[in-house]
Amino acid sequence: MAPVQIGEFTLRHAQPEDRAATYRVCLLTGDSGRDATHLHQDPDALGNVYVGAYLAFEPAFAFVLEDAGGVCGYTLGALDSRRFYQRYRDEWLPPLRAQRPVPQGDRSSWTRDQHLWHLYHQPDIFLPAEETAYPSHLHIDLLPRAQGRGIGREMMRVLLGALVTHGSRGVHLAMALDNHRASQFYAKLGFHELARNLDTLFLARHLNPTSQTLPEGSLPSSSQVPPRTTARRKGR
Repeated sequence: MAPVQIGEFTLRHAQPEDRAATYRVCLLTGDSGRDATHLHQDPDALGNVYVGAYLAFEPAFAFVLEDAGGVCGYTLGALDSRRFYQRYRDEWLPPLRAQRPVPQGDRSSWTRDQHLWHLYHQPDIFLPAEETAYPSHLHIDLLPRAQGRGIGREMMRVLLGALVTHGSRGVHLAMALDNHRASQFYAKLGFHELARNLDTLFLARHLNPTSQTLPEGSLPSSSQVPPRTTARRKGR
């Protein structure tokens, strides 16, 4: 895909050299959309769980947003979630496990980094029961300077368009159960509930594999995209 110009912002495919910048965006939005820098001694822990594997294994569905100040957002997806998670377990996590042993002691006393390190050893993975209907998943994060301009809508349009072009029949995501505004918003976009647990709501939407475009106005603006929407809930 050629870069897409959106005002002073450019949306393009992510490159390997974008790793540090995308990890930083993940950290700066890591506290339910707010800056989580002060909550983590390990600045790579969030990115290791929620960003890096997409850059490595799903480059066709990894897009970054940048302006004169650098990378300020990304949208990431996986076409075949089962295949992605298999590689995530088999290839991505072993080097991380070698760096960080399983945290010990009372989990209630763990730091946020320790909870993330635990995910290296016991990954939190969701595959819908209707997996063939919703094989893909996605998430998006934007820094404040890129919000409220309709940019998120265009980012979602590009990612979902790429999934449709590659034959995806549907996509799923996860969000915090108590984010009622977000659940109403996604319902208006055609997402419906698949499952829920104590703190997470799993939603899905059908895609049309015969179309390479999505209806105008059917996708969220950046001001509406709830922070930390993902197939593996990031909010803690």
